[in-house]
Amino acid sequence: MPPMRILYHLWLSPESRTIRLLLASKEVEFEMRIEKTWERRAQFLAINPAGTVPVLVEADGAVVAGPSAVAEYVDEIYPEPPMIGAEPAARAEVRRLVDWFGRKFGSEVTANLVDEKIMKRFLGLGQPSSSAIRAGQANIHHHLDYIGWLCERRKWLAGEAFSLADIAAAAHLSAVDYLGDVPWNDHEAARDWYARVKSRPAFRPLLADAIPGCPPPKHYADLDF
Repeated sequence: MPPMRILYHLWLSPESRTIRLLLASKEVEFEMRIEKTWERRAQFLAINPAGTVPVLVEADGAVVAGPSAVAEYVDEIYPEPPMIGAEPAARAEVRRLVDWFGRKFGSEVTANLVDEKIMKRFLGLGQPSSSAIRAGQANIHHHLDYIGWLCERRKWLAGEAFSLADIAAAAHLSAVDYLGDVPWNDHEAARDWYARVKSRPAFRPLLADAIPGCPPPKHYADLDF
C-alpha cells in the first residue's frame, strides 16, 4: 500500500478541524493522527518546532505546518473545488473572515469555552475559570449575530460560493457545539447556515468524533438539530 499523507491534529482544535474539512471537501485522502501537543514529543517537534497542530505531511515527506500555510497549500495543490475565491476581492474577503474566526472568535469564544472546559483538563491547569466561561457564553451571541447578518446578504459567508470562510467558522462552532455551548435557538439565521454546512458530506467525520470521557450532546450529530 503506498504511503498516505498524514494530518496531525487534536480533536477539538478548530484549526485542525478546518484542515480536516478542507481536505474532505476536496476529496483528498489522508490519515489522521492525534498529536498530544502538551507532551512535546521530540519526533513531532522535529517536523514542527512550534509544537502546534495542524501539520500536514505529504506522502513524499514534505511538511506543511500551521493553519494558514496548510490551507493555502491545500487550495493551491488540490485546486478543485476552489475554496479561497476566484479573484482578488473574493480571496481578500475569504481571508478576512478566516482571520476573523481564527483570531477574534478564537480569543473571545473558543479560548473561553473549549480551552477552559477541555484543554485545562489535559494540561493539568486546574479548574475552569467561571468568569472566562461567562465571557465566552456572552461573546458568542455577537458572533452568531454577525453570521446571521452575513447570511442575510449572501448565500454563504464570503459570497455566493461555499468557501474556506464557511469551513473556518463551522470548525470553531463545531468545537463549541461539542460542549453544547452554542445557543442556536436564539440565532435562527446562523443556525440555518450551520445546518447547511453540517449536512455536507465532508462534515460527517467531525460529527462522528467522540473524545474519551467527554461525549457530545445528542444534537451534535443531528443534521436537523
